[in-house]
Amino acid sequence: MTAIICLLRGVNVGGSNKISMQALREICLSLRLRGPQTYIQSGNLVFGTAERDLDKLAARIEDRIEKGHGFRSRVILRTVAEMRDVVARNPFAERKGLNPSKLIVSFLLEAPNVETRNRLAAINVGPEELRHHGRELYIYFPDGMGRSKLPAVLDRTLKAPATARNWNTVNKLLAMAQELESTA
Repeated sequence: MTAIICLLRGVNVGGSNKISMQALREICLSLRLRGPQTYIQSGNLVFGTAERDLDKLAARIEDRIEKGHGFRSRVILRTVAEMRDVVARNPFAERKGLNPSKLIVSFLLEAPNVETRNRLAAINVGPEELRHHGRELYIYFPDGMGRSKLPAVLDRTLKAPATARNWNTVNKLLAMAQELESTA
């Protein structure tokens, strides 16, 4: 069994696309996923599966959410090994005094092409720092995300599904998945 970290895009934000964490766990169980656990109310799941085709699995989860709750949320999946790599590649890891709640990892469905990477590299909207690696963007918001113009610029630049989690959540989800995998 492989433990999977499942990140849903745009659920329980601003009163729209509401789904309870219990409903998400029930969806996982209905798909024969093992030991589903949720973390906070923003669409974070960890579960075990023998499924090898993660794209098909993501589509099945998206379909169940749409059928049962009336909206479609993009689902981005990462294995424990992939999430370990995300943590290991943190370009801000050596920075002293960095507030982990202001470090965001944006998980992309697929790696951006060369043109999009070039546009990402050219973004300069404020004090934020943006680093790209594979299917993740690491963004440090020293003043917080609240008033930043960067998220809107990123949406227009990427034109692809992505969902963001702060550094504390990334590490918590990895720990949950590692624990699940070790008990299998």
